[in-house]
Amino acid sequence: MNRFLSNATNRIDAKGRVSVPSAFRSVLSQRDIRELYCFQDFMFPAVSVGGLDLLDRFERQIASEDVFSPKANSMSLLIHGGGVFMKLDSEGRLPVTDFIRDYTGITTEVTFVGRADHFQLWAPQTFQATQAAAREEFRTRGLGSE
Repeated sequence: MNRFLSNATNRIDAKGRVSVPSAFRSVLSQRDIRELYCFQDFMFPAVSVGGLDLLDRFERQIASEDVFSPKANSMSLLIHGGGVFMKLDSEGRLPVTDFIRDYTGITTEVTFVGRADHFQLWAPQTFQATQAAAREEFRTRGLGSE
């Protein structure tokens, strides 16, 4: 499997690190992702994590716009100004930095959420509430409704 699927919640250790779920580490390995590109999500209080291919995809989109356009500038502000590179330690742990904590509200636990070609870091209660709201919206409006 080369997609990030499902979700899992892990506790942050005393040194401020969290173990990335083994299924997610396996996908990182299969996709040969060694350096993680992390950015503050546009819609949710979550940090999205992927490989350089994720950053490349955004940069291609920015490059397709007029460099001086508001859209290109806004996207660069979000992608570059709201992004950092990180690495897992030798035990498969990710440091839960202020960059992550301040944006997500994460305190003692992290919920890892698969998003196909990347995954996200959420505060557990925020993820549960957001997922429940999405489920309710689809239940009442149906899939594919606007």
